[in-house]
Amino acid sequence: MNVSIFITGSNAKLLSGELATLLSGRYVSFKIMPFSFKESCEIQNIDFKNVTDKDLLNYIKWGGMPQRFSMKSEDELNVFIGDLYDSIVLKDIVKRYKVQNIELLNRIVNYLVTNTSQMFSASSITNFLKSEKRDCSRETLYNYLSFITSSYIMHKVSRYDIKGKKELPLYDKYYLTDTGFGRIYESSHEVNIGAELENVVFNELQTRGCSVYVGKNVSSEIDFVTTKPDEKCYYQVAYLLADDKTVQRKFGAYDSVKDNFPKYVISTDHFDFSRNGIIHKNIIDFLLGR
Repeated sequence: MNVSIFITGSNAKLLSGELATLLSGRYVSFKIMPFSFKESCEIQNIDFKNVTDKDLLNYIKWGGMPQRFSMKSEDELNVFIGDLYDSIVLKDIVKRYKVQNIELLNRIVNYLVTNTSQMFSASSITNFLKSEKRDCSRETLYNYLSFITSSYIMHKVSRYDIKGKKELPLYDKYYLTDTGFGRIYESSHEVNIGAELENVVFNELQTRGCSVYVGKNVSSEIDFVTTKPDEKCYYQVAYLLADDKTVQRKFGAYDSVKDNFPKYVISTDHFDFSRNGIIHKNIIDFLLGR
């Protein structure tokens, strides 16, 4: 018989990273992401030909967790996102790792959520905590960051030296696994649409099975370098290519990249800014795969 068997259980008992130890050589893991933008349009019966910027903004705001599409109001959505976050933190992290300082854990998550897609170092986070009169050793910080990524609230993305073709230590970026989690602290910060768009593109690249890094050149940074066997792509993400300075920053970052792998600039613009072999795509077209 053609049968698949799924065994479910609480992450408080076993997080995915521990499977390798207990089931080495006897399992295949699949990373299941929240619904992509394309899948969210499908479940809402939105015709791909009629997708609007409003549909994208709704996805950015509330994310792609399947249950959220059954919610009828923003009040219900806020409660759902909050309860989901509390379940992950209190059950999957606090209970599993016996975390004593729950408030400190929440403040670290708060900092990452409100500064998503920014480059971080251990020093920048500990300095933030010190400014709030909170003591946190580097060891504790690294442990908490590991707990956060193990629970899949966020993904850590390392820098990649494009010229040297190697990963770089220090200064990682963190992206929300689902942008809906950004609403848990919405009352305390303004939404940065550029950062949210970058987060959505990162999640899409993850859904497509890419290994994703932050590209580092001598004098510039490329938002994403993606790799698959025998394949590499580069991506720059912008809200709008509103002026020559923005265009030069996004397209000019590729000036020192001398290989012939595909290079993209993705934005909400509906005009085509492609030039010098660099492909410009509207973000909705990119997310819908067209």
